Amino acid sequence: MADSAPPIARPVWCPHVTVACVVADGDRFLMVEEEVNGRVAYNQPAGHLDDRESLITAAVRETLEETGWTVALEHLVSVNQWRSTEHGDGVVRFTFAARAISHDPQRPLDDGIRRALWMTRDEIAALGERLRSPLVLMSIDAWLAGQRYPLGLLHSLLTEDRYP
Repeated sequence: MADSAPPIARPVWCPHVTVACVVADGDRFLMVEEEVNGRVAYNQPAGHLDDRESLITAAVRETLEETGWTVALEHLVSVNQWRSTEHGDGVVRFTFAARAISHDPQRPLDDGIRRALWMTRDEIAALGERLRSPLVLMSIDAWLAGQRYPLGLLHSLLTEDRYP
């Protein structure tokens, strides 16, 4: 009888799960100017999903932490998968459409965030390589094209989080 070696376990691939918000006010969009690896980059309010946090809670939290704006999520705009050119890891990004509710200009912003600003789509497109990722303009264009899905597509069995 030949010895049979146990199968070699492959590591499980774990992408970064991120959230972002397209927040529109007329023809302007809420953007974040941030320092990333020594360069200035522009992004929507966005960040990582924390353990035991719902996607909706994460999107609202990240927007507040990065801009000082409290928002109400209205729709899911897109779910995108890509490989980050910054760190080379896979990313799955959930982008939401949100409505601005209130602003706290005294609130300290997350480390690395220089400021929040409102920009038109043309101003954002003109940033070119200074955009944090191609998903920034892609998600704005999807929103402008009317791409909106109900938040009810998402389900969370975590804590008290309930989606409409």
